[in-house]
Amino acid sequence: MSRPTEVLLQALRPWLRLVEQHPWSHNDIYARWITSQARRIRTPRPRSALDIGCGTGNLVARLAGVVDQVTGLEPDPEASRIAAERSAADPRVRILPVGFDDRPDGEWDLITMVAVLHHLPLAATLTAVRSMIKPGGRLVVVGLARETRADVPWSAVSVLLNPLLGLILHPKADGAMPVGMTAPAREPRETLDEIRRVAGRILPGVRIRRGLFFRYTLVWQA
Repeated sequence: MSRPTEVLLQALRPWLRLVEQHPWSHNDIYARWITSQARRIRTPRPRSALDIGCGTGNLVARLAGVVDQVTGLEPDPEASRIAAERSAADPRVRILPVGFDDRPDGEWDLITMVAVLHHLPLAATLTAVRSMIKPGGRLVVVGLARETRADVPWSAVSVLLNPLLGLILHPKADGAMPVGMTAPAREPRETLDEIRRVAGRILPGVRIRRGLFFRYTLVWQA
């Protein structure tokens, strides 16, 4: 590590320490954008959504106000229990404690995957999801990709903004991790260019864009 880099990191350390004191979910920040995508669907009602890897149900709760029926899949026992408890009184929602391989049969108007696709085989998963969406429906993904040099500017901005958002979204400096961030995680394997190539081949017309906070977005209309 060069001396200038060491000096820079040392200068930023108090700022970056705020991330540990004010943790927040990088996934939840995209929830409003996802629901805006759901509102653009023009399939006949009633409309249904499938949230693959729904975690503790934050997005499911939001989607229940946009579509008519929401199914959440979550293989982590504790996360699925929390999601089921918080939605128990809502007849529009069902939570299944299963992973993608044990998904129910059917087609949906909207399928969402937030920080999930990199846990699954990319090509096989996109191929399967393509057949699960009704004509006119949408696939909406917020994903993680393996970082390359092209991602560095976005990552640098995200690193600087991270503590600021933490102060706003988690003002109490207790270091308590949000419940939705406790599920098992995995480092992404594919770069964004690799994801673009595979998705472009399987999902003609797919739109993929870099996003802040180490995420990318993917939207495809069937």
